[in-house]
Amino acid sequence: MSTLAQHRAAVVAALASVPDVGIVHDRERYADGNAKFAALYVYTPAAGKPHIRGWWLRRSSTAEHSPNVGRSVNVHTWTVRGYMAFTDADATELVLDDLVEQFRALVRADPTLGGVCQPGPLGDDADGVQVTDAGPVNFAGVLCHSVVLQLKTWSYL
Repeated sequence: MSTLAQHRAAVVAALASVPDVGIVHDRERYADGNAKFAALYVYTPAAGKPHIRGWWLRRSSTAEHSPNVGRSVNVHTWTVRGYMAFTDADATELVLDDLVEQFRALVRADPTLGGVCQPGPLGDDADGVQVTDAGPVNFAGVLCHSVVLQLKTWSYL
């Protein structure tokens, strides 16, 4: 059995392993004032200038199921939210989409996130990383693209 903290760390590590994904936080961050807040998410890619490019993770729900006698499973639902400063000339929307697709492919290739999580049950539930929302937002006083992802991890008790 793996713990909630291990699941959180595995999701964060998977996302952080995507090249140039940006800053990845294991929780939603906040700071007093736009400048301090934005500083938590500023990233400098290898061939670029500093800009907001960051992510946070939150456990949005946990459901416990008992599919048979003597065995229970926790199903953790994770919300992952990403931000990237909007720069039309750099086609940043497409850059963010590519980062999302790399993360989705990584989880698809290893749904146990390195063996930390159990494989999910086969059935009607969606597998892998789902894109649940995307669009422009004002984040820390900066116009940004935003994307909301969701994924589930399983832990048998």
